[in-house]
Order: sequence, then C-alpha cells, then structure tokens
Amino acid sequence: MKIAFIGLGNMGGGMAANLVRAGHEVHAFDLSAEALARAGENGCATHTSIRDAVQGADAVVSMLPNGAIVKSVFEADVIGHAPQTALLLDCSTIDVESARSVASDAAAAGYAMVDAPVSGGIAAANAGTLTFMVGGSAEAFVRAEPVLSAMGKAVIHAGDTGAGQAAKICNNMILGATMVATCEAFALAEKLGLDLQTFYDISSQASGQSWSMTSYCPVPGVGPASPADNDYQGGFATALMLKDLKLALAAAAQVGAQVPMGTRAEELYAAFAAAGQGGADFSAIIKTL
Repeated sequence: MKIAFIGLGNMGGGMAANLVRAGHEVHAFDLSAEALARAGENGCATHTSIRDAVQGADAVVSMLPNGAIVKSVFEADVIGHAPQTALLLDCSTIDVESARSVASDAAAAGYAMVDAPVSGGIAAANAGTLTFMVGGSAEAFVRAEPVLSAMGKAVIHAGDTGAGQAAKICNNMILGATMVATCEAFALAEKLGLDLQTFYDISSQASGQSWSMTSYCPVPGVGPASPADNDYQGGFATALMLKDLKLALAAAAQVGAQVPMGTRAEELYAAFAAAGQGGADFSAIIKTL
C-alpha cells in the first residue's frame, strides 16, 4: 500500500518506520529537515511538500500537534490533492469538534476519514505496540484497521467520527490524575519510613495497582524501566499531558460534566510546566511532592 505520512516528530517518526517494516511504501513529510533525514534512513521516501507526498496515495496518515494545524493541513494540502479513493487517518490528539469538522469537510469532498489517536508513548510508537482509539464509520474502520495494526498492538473502534478523540482525552485524564496520586503515595510512603521497593512490591499486587504504578513507576530504580530511570527524559512530556488535560476540561465544560480530579490534575501540571518543566516526562511531577 502507498501511504503518505505527515508529521514525523517523536511519535510519527517511529510510526512511519513501522509502516515501512510492514512492507508499505511510505512517502513522508515534515517541516524538520532532521526528521525527514531520519525517515529516509528508516526507508521512507521523503518530500518537502505535503501535496507531493499525497500524490497517488492509498492512505494518508497524520500525526500533528493540534487541531488548528490538522484543519489547515487537510483543508489546504490533502483534501483535493490526495486521490479521492485515499483513506484519511488522523492520529493526532485534538479536540472532538475539530476532528468532526475536518472529517465533515473530507466527506463533503468524497473522502472516508477516521480519527485515530494513540496511547502508549514514544517507546510504543517505536516498537509498534500503540493502542489506537478509532472514530468513524464501520466501513472506514475496516479500511483503517490494517494500516493501524502495522503500528499498534490494539486497534479499537470507539464509535462514530470524533469518538476516538473522546476516548483519548478521557483515557489521558485518568492517566494524569492517577499519576499524581501514585506520586503522592510514594512520597508519603517514603516519609513514613517505608522502603520504596517494598511499597511497590505490595501496592503493585494490591488494590493500589495502576498503569502508573506497574508500567510507568515514577520512582527511579523501582519497577520496570521508565523515564524516571533516565532523569525523567523521553516518554510523555509534561506539556503534552497538560495539553490533553486542557482538551478534557474543555470537552467537560461543553457537555456539563463534573471532573474535579481532572481539574486538579490540570492545575498541578500547569504549575509544573510554568516552572520550566514542560519538557520533562509527566511522571517528574513527583519532584513537587
């Protein structure tokens, strides 16, 4: 399959490389010459314009920073320039309304499109073990599944257009809040005189267990390897967690949902980012406790 891939950052670069490994012909675009060079080393054909990259594509995959950029890219350079038969897959994490707006524009021009945000972080993007939450028609999902499966371990149809984004922001609100609670618990355990490895051994087998505890422990040297073991570098940046929490709070406000834990997590991550820690992994918030 000929696939255009737009956006080769920390996540997109690994995702595009996995499509190549799966046997696809990948035509890549990014504004960064360095990112394009890495994509070329990974077997992608590289382009300096989106319109060139999408020519003759069977599918177009994007991984971009925000909804405004997604709308601009698709409206200016994909819709009307990629073949009308191409499936459009946006894997960015953006607001639900932007996802629906772009998909509506695509449908009006005769394209099928899905929103397919991911969970798993940089390591999973590189390893091809992401989880995709997909919004779109049943027909579009059937077409999208083989493309996404080349980059992930799980591809789940969340519902109609926008449902993938809804699932992603709800999931990451859980992640942000549980990471703060996990960090609080480790800080308290230490002050109460508990050995942190012993506390991990207990809580990871008890009702306090969570993904933040057992897969992404915020304490260096405890549990499986995580960004905490690399001075909180790599992984999922605080600025990105804050972005996702803001998307969740905005969505909650639109539908009148009460999200006090999500609200408090957003406040804590906003303060952490404002203190110059936006580039640190989000588990580094343990330093504030």
